[in-house]
Amino acid sequence: MWQTLTSSMSDLIDSDGFRTNVAVVLMRADEVFLGRRTGGRGWQFPQGGVRVGETPEQALYRELDEEIGVAGSSLELIGQTAGWLRYRLPPRYIRRNQRPVCIGQKQRWFLLRPKRGDLTFDFGRTSEPEFDQWRWAPYWEPVREVIYFKRPVYARALEELSSLAFPQGPPALPPWWREVTARRGHRTAPAPAH
Repeated sequence: MWQTLTSSMSDLIDSDGFRTNVAVVLMRADEVFLGRRTGGRGWQFPQGGVRVGETPEQALYRELDEEIGVAGSSLELIGQTAGWLRYRLPPRYIRRNQRPVCIGQKQRWFLLRPKRGDLTFDFGRTSEPEFDQWRWAPYWEPVREVIYFKRPVYARALEELSSLAFPQGPPALPPWWREVTARRGHRTAPAPAH
């Protein structure tokens, strides 16, 4: 039986040590939103933990409001990954003094588009903003921009969502794709057999 545990931050951590998380691919035309982590610590999609009592959809809209200041009412939900995609943290990022120990994240990925026009972003909704800059990037570009241990899960999510993002067929994979997505000792975690 699959059991859910909680951390002190009220995020859900499952019995295998994966923090339940949502990730957002916000798209306009053929580009996606990328935020630079505060202090220049890399580029990534908005994401965040699912709290106790929240559905993934509720977490999605809360995270969008907190991290980039965009209301869910201004967006259209296009689709989501069929299941949870997992990645493990490198050992140096695991906080062993935290209970329960979180060894990685399991993410439900969502694809959204603005309902009309351009969006205005506000990173000052929290006392510790996640992002300090943003840009629109080509669809496959985030795989190259995100921190190395998240690259395989980004690749899997974008590949899975590409048919929803581009009903007429996705853009060709860039020449760097194979090199960047090579796992180099880091892999997405398999789904637990529960």
